Amino acid sequence: MSSKVLVVMQTSGAGWHRMSFEALAAGQALAAELGVECSAAVLGEGAAVAGLAAELTTKKLAAVWAVGDALLAQYTADGWVAALEQLIAETQPKYVVFPHTYQVRDYAPALATRLGEVLIGDVTAIRAEDAQSGPVFVRQWMQGKLNAEYRHASASGVCVVSVQAGSFRAEAVAEGASEVRAFAPKLEAEKIRTKPGEAFREAAQTVDLSSSAVIVSVGRGIGEQENLKLVEGLAAALGADVAASRPICDAGWLPMERQVGSSGQTVAPKLYVAVGISGAIQHLVGMKGAKTVIAINKDADAPIFEVADIGVVGDLFEIVPALTRAIQAAKQG
Repeated sequence: MSSKVLVVMQTSGAGWHRMSFEALAAGQALAAELGVECSAAVLGEGAAVAGLAAELTTKKLAAVWAVGDALLAQYTADGWVAALEQLIAETQPKYVVFPHTYQVRDYAPALATRLGEVLIGDVTAIRAEDAQSGPVFVRQWMQGKLNAEYRHASASGVCVVSVQAGSFRAEAVAEGASEVRAFAPKLEAEKIRTKPGEAFREAAQTVDLSSSAVIVSVGRGIGEQENLKLVEGLAAALGADVAASRPICDAGWLPMERQVGSSGQTVAPKLYVAVGISGAIQHLVGMKGAKTVIAINKDADAPIFEVADIGVVGDLFEIVPALTRAIQAAKQG
């Protein structure tokens, strides 16, 4: 059975990369709109890849491909390209969907070139307008100021896309039942030109806001660095992580790892509380994946209110402490 949409999952250590299920949600949505099947693939070695593939059998998929070989025990661009090129030749998908991770950016363009195609990268939305012209893939230009629409030009080739973090929600993945199918690519050690080194480890103090469920973010409306304690108090009451717009980080009031935006982190929390943030497009690009946005700003015309689900116009120095006290009282009661 060949699938029309193939989602390539990415692992992280012994588990899944957080963006894999966002890509899976995108692949399932694309398949549903086109009325075709969706399958998934995971690469690795032997029992490890089989175990991960088995975890996907509870999802709505036509098949789960366990692509296993000793040369896939650790990531290499050459190994991944060769293995996926063979899997694509075997399964004949029309669309191949990846999460837009650093690893994917390393090898997916080479895979697309090997297939005689180009990678449509960092896709934020997919629209299946009609069967004849094919789906539309939306990408952002100029730090989110413009949207560009792409269609796959080749009628016979494979369309290769990657999806931006936060654009599709992992919890939207449809449940179902599927089976694991083993695929053993023919790989040659001498054709893998790079040797994997020690896995990259982020500094211990680095904050991964992309995995945060609740974020309280602060902008220049906070006025002074000493006023940050108001936002930190609200974050503590909510059990949230603290983030910021670029001016706060540029001023050194919070470390750069806390910045949300086009030049910072892209986040997709269940709740995003924007305190004193006007809503410049560069910031909105980074938090557009938030499920619910609450904005607190004294300027009723601030752009942040255009994307907020709940907007509070007023003095944050009055609203934030009152909100913090209310949350604390509700937790105690």
